[in-house]
Amino acid sequence: MSRHRLPSHHAPRRRRRPATLGSLAGAGLVAGGVLLLSPSAPPAAEAGTSAPLPVVTESVDTAGAAQPIRVRVPAIGVDHPLERLGVDPAGALVPPADPDQAGWFTGGPAPGDVGPAVIAGHVDTAHRPAVFHRLGELTPGAEVLVDRADGTTARFTVTDVGRYPKADFPTEAVYGPTPRAELRLVTCGGDFDRSRRSYTDNVVVTARLT
Repeated sequence: MSRHRLPSHHAPRRRRRPATLGSLAGAGLVAGGVLLLSPSAPPAAEAGTSAPLPVVTESVDTAGAAQPIRVRVPAIGVDHPLERLGVDPAGALVPPADPDQAGWFTGGPAPGDVGPAVIAGHVDTAHRPAVFHRLGELTPGAEVLVDRADGTTARFTVTDVGRYPKADFPTEAVYGPTPRAELRLVTCGGDFDRSRRSYTDNVVVTARLT
């Protein structure tokens, strides 16, 4: 799989402690699809593909922040634990091992901190729907809740739901800096390309801290 890297000015930076609180294994994974940023990826071995992300060139200090442990989206019946997602040595996101769990990308902000927190999950497996199977059904105004290890809950309101060809993934919109706390939920979508064993699109849900 080819690797997608963000421009250097988008490399994850050390996060600040939250001022306020309102509120993907590599290619060939047997479980269903997750996001794919590379416009020139070769056919994957199975339906699931990893999410190439920028290599983390600077450590992210999360020691003082409340860690996200669960994501809930009442409108589509999502209520699942969160894994911690990192990147492999080549800079590709290691997606959730369990298709019934989503994962938080620890190289970016924690949900509730300033910036775009990213949560990724599978859309299905070879045999059944997965955690984000209904993600594309969300509409603006829906609520997304992220429970944190300190007992607090970060509450977000969906502002946009988009579907993008994997060859035209909106990297800047998903990973670019924001002046407020925001959330991105990402999975696969569109048609399943049997020749490539991968979905053609990505579904990206954007939400803002309420």
